Amino acid sequence: MTVLEGWWAYVFIAIAGWLATDIWRWLGVLAGNRLREDSEALNWVRAVATALVAAVIAKLILYPTGILEQSPLWLRLGSVAAGALAFFIGRQKPAIGIATAILVLAVGLYALGF
Repeated sequence: MTVLEGWWAYVFIAIAGWLATDIWRWLGVLAGNRLREDSEALNWVRAVATALVAAVIAKLILYPTGILEQSPLWLRLGSVAAGALAFFIGRQKPAIGIATAILVLAVGLYALGF
């Protein structure tokens, strides 16, 4: 089997992935342009998006996989706490909070021998 024999499967995956996501993104942009910034619909969308991000973060902390699964819970919670503290001290810049949480986690994992 040559490299080019199975190329159609990758093209199909790329097209199907594009259709499944980009159409909805464009429809969201078109609908979002018509919404007022203080509308109830946009507040609901923000709340749902925030809840989804919080759920993913909670899953990573409480039910991790890979190397995080072997790390202690106190280290994962401490990293999040340090990141949240840095976020608020650093004028609410997400990059500062994320970088701090990753740094604390990495240093903690290194200190524990991971």
